[in-house]
Amino acid sequence: METIKTLIIGSGPAGYTAAIYAARANLKPVMYQGMEPGGQLMTTNDVENFPGYPQGIMGPHMMEDLKKQAERFGTDIRMGMATSVDFSGYPFKVTIDEQTELLAESVIISTGATAKWLGIPSEKRLNGGGVSACAVCDGFFYRGREVAIVGAGDTACEEALYLSKLATQVHMIVRKDRMRASKIMQDRVAKTPNIHIYYNSETEEILGDAVVTGVRIKNSATSEVKEIPIEGFFVAIGHKPNADIFKDYITLDDQGYILTVPGTAKTNIEGVFACGDVQDKNYRQAITAAGTGCMAALEAERFLAAKELEVVS
Repeated sequence: METIKTLIIGSGPAGYTAAIYAARANLKPVMYQGMEPGGQLMTTNDVENFPGYPQGIMGPHMMEDLKKQAERFGTDIRMGMATSVDFSGYPFKVTIDEQTELLAESVIISTGATAKWLGIPSEKRLNGGGVSACAVCDGFFYRGREVAIVGAGDTACEEALYLSKLATQVHMIVRKDRMRASKIMQDRVAKTPNIHIYYNSETEEILGDAVVTGVRIKNSATSEVKEIPIEGFFVAIGHKPNADIFKDYITLDDQGYILTVPGTAKTNIEGVFACGDVQDKNYRQAITAAGTGCMAALEAERFLAAKELEVVS
């Protein structure tokens, strides 16, 4: 059975940054990329808010650059997905693709979180053509235009308020007759003059061929169908952290995100670290993910150094 010094589960900005730091520290990292190599940025056209790219960069191009940088320092990047783990003993046991068993002296989890979508065909077809799951990432492109956002929680309200500072009009589509956001967030949205809320409304179709030109919604109480001309459509109905396989060993919060010791990437299992969106429900940005990837690698280095000292003594 292969023994790996530092196993990185998942890619994306967090995983690749962890790999760069781990490789430079001679931790001999092996990365399994998972089902979505490169993470959510692989479906992002223009990234303009990551430092170092004054002209912006395509998401897939940026991920390819990070991958090459990690490989340059010796990271062994492999296709495959971790399907089960056993963190009850040391070294840790990880199974890849339900068949290959590995031993790992340290583990960095960077499996990310997957945006929840409405599930309508036009949403997938126009993803990158005006459909987005991140207002902070893509809102800038709709300055001076009309946009719509779907959602009813605090995140949806926060993103609607963010968009209201950029767009001329924000059409907020709420499925029920009320929001589930906190009262203070609901009040802020209600007091913002260029946010219009549509209650009891379902998105029937996002309109447009190559780019978004409008949205068709239906009122579930009155059956009224309405078409709204927009250029950007934002989905803010939540994210699902990709942490299910760790739940028997790693402490998760009530939404399924991995809990880390504040100010660190440490989990409740010594030697297992978590970085990126799988443990961050607040920011979910490439730059913050990369920062936690750096933290995870540095902490893995310290953990392994302490283990070596134990063996020597």
